[in-house]
Amino acid sequence: MFVPKKLRSDPDERGHFGIFGGRFVPETLMPTLLELESFYLTIRFDEDFWEEAHELLHRYVGRPSLLYFAQNLSEELGARIYLKREDLNHTGSHKINNVLLQALIAKHMGKKRIIAETGAGQHGVATATIAAFLGLECEIFMGAKDMQRQELNVFRMQLLGAKVHAATSGSQTLKDAMNEAIRDWVSRARDTFYLIGTVAGPHPYPMMVRDFQSIIGYEARQQILHAEGRLPDIVCACVGGGSNAAGLFAHFLDDKAVQCIGIEAGGQGKDAGAASLKYGSVGILHGQMSYYLQTDEGQIEEAQCISAGLDYPGIGPEHAYWFSQKLVHYDTISDNEALEAFVWLSQKEGIIPALESSHALAYIYKNRATIHDKVVIICLSGRGDKDVAQVKGHLSEEN
Repeated sequence: MFVPKKLRSDPDERGHFGIFGGRFVPETLMPTLLELESFYLTIRFDEDFWEEAHELLHRYVGRPSLLYFAQNLSEELGARIYLKREDLNHTGSHKINNVLLQALIAKHMGKKRIIAETGAGQHGVATATIAAFLGLECEIFMGAKDMQRQELNVFRMQLLGAKVHAATSGSQTLKDAMNEAIRDWVSRARDTFYLIGTVAGPHPYPMMVRDFQSIIGYEARQQILHAEGRLPDIVCACVGGGSNAAGLFAHFLDDKAVQCIGIEAGGQGKDAGAASLKYGSVGILHGQMSYYLQTDEGQIEEAQCISAGLDYPGIGPEHAYWFSQKLVHYDTISDNEALEAFVWLSQKEGIIPALESSHALAYIYKNRATIHDKVVIICLSGRGDKDVAQVKGHLSEEN
């Protein structure tokens, strides 16, 4: 049975991963965060809680997700390529893992209302789904720009009974949706549980979300040992806030023979995209210290990339720590490279990937000369149904 494990990079008692992380929030939220931390530490390794969770992860989510040997990709690249199929989960992405477990905590804590931010809409859909399943009131905050490019997911959330609020300030994307969610949380902290969708935010969220998503790496490790009789040479995942990557890496970081690779969105041309590790600097936003795209004066700059789920100007604090300690290799992929990988996997394997996951696929394709005969696991964090219309538009413009 899956139970999270303590990592060497676990935060200290104040929630810091080295200098990163922490709890930079208004005083009114401190009691709420301390209550959540106290409750989470009581159930983090509790077998009764995880038996309940495991039963739902299996019966409702459909875990374990498949580790799929991509034969056509493997033949083309001269390597053994495996896809961790989080796209096959209920609701179509890895987001449901974290959402289900946080919602269970909310239920155990007696909260009646949950709120969430969402970028591509997958976290919002997963949150609305679990709220319907557990009988919780649900409100979702989403950037107005993202609502336009992810119209289908907006309708799915509404169909599931959630109220969707448009964030119309700033860049009208994920950063601004998170700002609005935090404002709501400050005003209603007593009865509301904020269900953060990635390994970001004030402590204990980065640790908690990584714990919940580490089921990806837990399963992948067992599955690759069964399939290959050995560990992979490379595990690769896209990184926005970084939850699917943190979840995959968690069970391979201690293995020196395994290279963990995280891929940020490089955007177009000479802009910074959403690559906060490559182009950003250390700052504070949304309750944590991490790397952000910002001016010399500390003003957060707008992220620009094709993928709504990676369109965030920062990164989770544990990723910032792994980067600073050189425990994980991080790189970038451009919008055009991600689009090409989207089409490539669709036509090679008959699997349409999310644009987010396409960044990780593109990296492996781009570096095919260096992976000959290696065993590679790529996290396919979500399915691409939500992105088909957007990709169609981009491909039409090119032609």
